[in-house]
Amino acid sequence: MSTPRLRIGIDTGGTFTDVVAVDEVTGELTVTKTPSTPADPAVGFMAGLAKVLGLLGADTVAVASISHGTTIATNQLLESDVGELGFVTTEGFEFMLEIARQSVPDGYGNSYFWVKPSRIVPPDRVRAVGGRLDHTGAELRPFDEAQAVAAARWFRDRGIDTVGVCFLHSYANPAHEDRMAAVLAREHPRSMVSLSSRVLPEYREYERAMTTLVDAAVKPRVSRYLASIASQLDGLRPGGVPLHVMTSSGGVATAAEVAGRPIGTVLSGPAAGAVGAAVIAQAAGISQVLTCDGGGTSTDVAVVVGGEPALTTEGSVGTYPAKIPMVDVVTVGAGGGSVAWVSPEGVLKVGPRSAGADPGPLCYGAGGREVTVTDAHLVLGRIPPHLLGGEIQLDRSAAQAGLEALAARLGMTAEDCAAGILEISAWNQANAVRQITVKRGLDVRDFTLVTFGGSGSLLLCPLVEILGVRGVLVPPSPGNVSAFGLLTVDVRADYVRTCVARHDNLDYGGMDAIFIALASQARAALSAQGFRADQHQLTRTADLRYYGQAFEVRVPVGAEVFGLAVADAAAEEFHRQHRALYGYDFRGDPRQRVEWVNLRVTGTGPIPRPRLARLAAGDGDPARALTGRRNVVFGRSAGGSGGSPPRGSTAGGSGGSPPEDSTAGGSGGSSPRGSTAPATETAVYWRPLLRAGDVLAGPAIIEEYGATVPVHPGYEAEVDKFGNLLVAMRR
Repeated sequence: MSTPRLRIGIDTGGTFTDVVAVDEVTGELTVTKTPSTPADPAVGFMAGLAKVLGLLGADTVAVASISHGTTIATNQLLESDVGELGFVTTEGFEFMLEIARQSVPDGYGNSYFWVKPSRIVPPDRVRAVGGRLDHTGAELRPFDEAQAVAAARWFRDRGIDTVGVCFLHSYANPAHEDRMAAVLAREHPRSMVSLSSRVLPEYREYERAMTTLVDAAVKPRVSRYLASIASQLDGLRPGGVPLHVMTSSGGVATAAEVAGRPIGTVLSGPAAGAVGAAVIAQAAGISQVLTCDGGGTSTDVAVVVGGEPALTTEGSVGTYPAKIPMVDVVTVGAGGGSVAWVSPEGVLKVGPRSAGADPGPLCYGAGGREVTVTDAHLVLGRIPPHLLGGEIQLDRSAAQAGLEALAARLGMTAEDCAAGILEISAWNQANAVRQITVKRGLDVRDFTLVTFGGSGSLLLCPLVEILGVRGVLVPPSPGNVSAFGLLTVDVRADYVRTCVARHDNLDYGGMDAIFIALASQARAALSAQGFRADQHQLTRTADLRYYGQAFEVRVPVGAEVFGLAVADAAAEEFHRQHRALYGYDFRGDPRQRVEWVNLRVTGTGPIPRPRLARLAAGDGDPARALTGRRNVVFGRSAGGSGGSPPRGSTAGGSGGSPPEDSTAGGSGGSSPRGSTAPATETAVYWRPLLRAGDVLAGPAIIEEYGATVPVHPGYEAEVDKFGNLLVAMRR
């Protein structure tokens, strides 16, 4: 019987399910992909597992653990599919959701109305229960058991089986919510319940209620999904396989923990990608990066400073706020499957709607009827006439016909229309980058862009021009970086307690006791997952603001006994970060007092990270990787001289063979007749045959299993010691 030695990361995306396996004995990485199955993502998950085990010639006995990134909760919320929810709240606060928060979605200059989000629960499905706590958790009025029983029976009789509970000030004392949960379990045993005191024990009643209800909404589907996977894993191996799920905060948790608090999985896939990209970039000596994860449905952008992705608690998924710790990600509908369409004003638009995996782009030949970004890339020759190294053949004629029909409505050629689609898609991605940098006080020119995902690197040269970043790093197997990231993240447990107090009037002993209690919870969670006490890593932070402000800034808090020196150091860091974010601070102004709001402890259980393999040095001649040439259109006015292939194009080398149809001939390579955009004869390289130190001058196309990197005229790509491509404007 083989010894468990394989750790496997499986990331389910909108179009493909990505799989990476690391052999803990040899350190060898194996990557693969399989089409996602939106109707039942568990099918794609199990297919991916079977595929990678087949490549390794192993069975499930060899699997030590699986880490999974899932879009189940995210997709459900993006589709606003929350089902029939019930809501139980404190008597007198039945219209908390109606009060909500107000926002101007398009800025003051473009909107005439103050807009509130739609209610997640209509008023007729809200039940109020008597009882009252104050902000310290002290009971002002006792819990009304009779009203609680009536509420539970009301939901039961109407078949409302998913219920969120949020009582006033329950973050300070969960007693009333615990009693409500007991009543629901007794009177409505089939109900699934989320309690705000467990989901989000922080003040701000609206955000806490909404986060709790979002958790309740996704709980049935996520629970069924994880139970299905666990059942199938049990069938493959007695006792099953240890399964962890990526959380939005950049760590992993057990499947059982996630099923109890599924809101923690929103944006889990993008979080894994940001973490994986951070590890790869740091190994390459780059600590300030912007990650750009382009998939089939969307592009996710995050900031990494000092090797760590930025976190936020002010995130949202679709129209729903989710006030939980999450990697700060901005998502735009700009993926390979994004649909190109003509607005009523006759303007070309791209996204956010996507053709997804089913039916997919026109060129998939699976019933798609709308032009997508992938179709535009294919017609312009920027991608080969296949995906996954030849496993999936693409129909260029179908893409061409669709583009001609769309272009006719716009009065332009099909090739100009395709180039326009890609320009718009690049600007959509660039705007996402600006949202996460400029709006947060960061200068995009200080960063290196890391592009990954199946489509993330296809537009990297236009992004350099638009944004002015230092350059772009493209990891090996970029389509599998999110799955790789799942193998680099640690077990993480986050705990928070609201404690509002002025800085000049802190109860040091009381706050130290809160930190100790939170640390105890974190240690218990890590111990339950098998981590020894000496492996526990605890981090203390706090949310601070100036008195009168509505939002906070999170700062680190020293690990020493909480006292004057530790508090003052945290306040000083708050002033510094406030100035970095907003351009000013009130350091030294006695009228602007600092206020403490939330105390936090994060417990981390470290997991060994895969070793990044070093690439052998080459002889300086990348011709060994040349597979042929094809005509490529790089833009409506890109032009550029046709690049001559390097000398010695028959040179051999190890590292895998290119697919037979990756050369210029066939369906992917000729210049379209009547194109007004100049086509450039372009050298095509097979990336696994490149070596450290190789430099490729654009125009060039670099292909590998699962991804393609177009290097435009005027750019060059250099291969570093880890096999990363470093792309920048030619000096």
